[in-house]
Amino acid sequence: MSLLKNTSILCSTLTCVLPVAEAAGEFPDAQRPNIIFILADDLGYMDVCSFAHRVTGTPIDSMFYETPHIDRLVEEGMAFSNAYVCPLSSPTRSSLLTGKYAARLGFTTAMPARDTWYMLNEEPPHPGYAHDAISHEDDIRIEQALINGKSNSAIPAGLAWDEGRKEVVLPEAMEGYHTAFIGKWHVGGFGAEGYQPGDRGFDEVPAYFDAGGSAHFGWRGGWNDRSKRRYPKMPQQEWKIGDAGAESGESYLTDDLTQKALDYIDRRVAADDGPFFLYFCEFAVHTPIQAKPEDIEYFSNKPTRGWNRQSDPVYAGLVRGLDNSVGRILDKLEETGIEENTLVVFLSDNGGIDGKITPHDLITNNSPYIGGKATLFEGGVKSPLIFRWKGHIEGGTWDDRSLIDASDLFPTLLEFAGVDPTPYYTEQQIDGRSFYSLFQQHKGRKREVFSRDTLYWHYPFNVIYNNPVDGLPLTPHSAVRVGDMKLIYDWHGRLYLFDMAKDPYEMHNLAARRAKDTRRLFGILVQWLDRNVEARYLPVKNPDYDKSKESRKETPYVDLIEVWRSGGDVVEAATIPDMAQLVIQ
Repeated sequence: MSLLKNTSILCSTLTCVLPVAEAAGEFPDAQRPNIIFILADDLGYMDVCSFAHRVTGTPIDSMFYETPHIDRLVEEGMAFSNAYVCPLSSPTRSSLLTGKYAARLGFTTAMPARDTWYMLNEEPPHPGYAHDAISHEDDIRIEQALINGKSNSAIPAGLAWDEGRKEVVLPEAMEGYHTAFIGKWHVGGFGAEGYQPGDRGFDEVPAYFDAGGSAHFGWRGGWNDRSKRRYPKMPQQEWKIGDAGAESGESYLTDDLTQKALDYIDRRVAADDGPFFLYFCEFAVHTPIQAKPEDIEYFSNKPTRGWNRQSDPVYAGLVRGLDNSVGRILDKLEETGIEENTLVVFLSDNGGIDGKITPHDLITNNSPYIGGKATLFEGGVKSPLIFRWKGHIEGGTWDDRSLIDASDLFPTLLEFAGVDPTPYYTEQQIDGRSFYSLFQQHKGRKREVFSRDTLYWHYPFNVIYNNPVDGLPLTPHSAVRVGDMKLIYDWHGRLYLFDMAKDPYEMHNLAARRAKDTRRLFGILVQWLDRNVEARYLPVKNPDYDKSKESRKETPYVDLIEVWRSGGDVVEAATIPDMAQLVIQ
């Protein structure tokens, strides 16, 4: 396998130091492994027992949720304490498939099916993109100083609608692999022709749905909808929203998709004609919160119900269904004799839906992390990441030092597949950096250190989820982490600075106390936004905003970017919230 040798190329986009590993043969006794990538949906970091134990020290049998099979991945592989994703699903999915920050692609949020210029068969405004959603707004009843930015809904595929843009996606780069996709797509323009998984390099697609969520019972009709009723003017003969695939005999969605995954593995073992890549995107544990009756009954009566304020038996049952799916995959690998030549990767697409900050009553709880899905606090962007390749990756190991971003999965998996990612750094200008060298296990050598200094996030939306600081709907946020310092810029005019090494739960806002660092990181973030995010994907001032009606009485709206551009002091102009006064904890 070819490894990167020119680190000067790597530092052009990110401030980073990458190890230069020995070429060809980090795993000298192995062929190129089969790769199964399991992506959970909305699963929180604290929902996985082994990760919750790592954080709190609580014995696993004292917890409410049960994840023995995901925990088994940890026991038999390497887990990452500091893996990060986007705060919502479509951005994360676009990032890991392309190796780019989602905001560079225009993926700024995740949406149910929305009108796009493509679906209405209309020319987008200039500048614009056919698959931009025309609008996306939550039902927020209070005054808003900012109007939402736009969001893309499809990864450019090189078609006429893309006006010369084409992003190479992971299966297209997996040379020599048979590839399959199962489950949640949500990066195809809500069923746009030419943008579905079968169009993007996957050899088999046993079942897929190009939407944000799905019923867990009785889903087949929605997935098989081929009508043009929703978009009568769309420039295609039928809606490509999904395909439920062959009947499996399973009535629960997680079980059905898992059975399709097991059948695919059986087919590839029987074919015995080279390695395979299965990208298995579960719908669990996304809403609607639905579980099998026997699981609901079990958790309703479990004595540990309420641990860490996790108490919803239906959600716990949904987590169990996901965990059982992972267990069935692992059992199949053992049964077919391919577990020692199969890499299993597990990740969640965003933080858990924390019931304290959402319109929902229960769902889950991310404590001691604050925030959850849709926020840029740790509860929204920290994700459980595990690599398990039995016999090749040392089991039970934790990486507590490396900062990993979703975009890093693209080049890392290419290295495991024996594909040199070097051209993608220049030709595709990917942001991801391979952390393949972390898995080196040569005798007498210490594991290499993957040092990524900088991470970025961007979420330009007013959203019904509540800000833990004031309990009111979230306003647009962007963030940057450089080393241990993380700055969150709330576009309403608030700044947060956290020292993540000393304050992993973001309880101490240092923005005023360390004003020099705050100004430096703010400048880094604004310059990154200027260079990488097109204007339509940024929030804009609301011309109808009436500050006299502002609900955030102690937080006046201030355009801090305007202050910065004019040479003003953003620290003096900003509101610096005191985390000790959190409304929601």
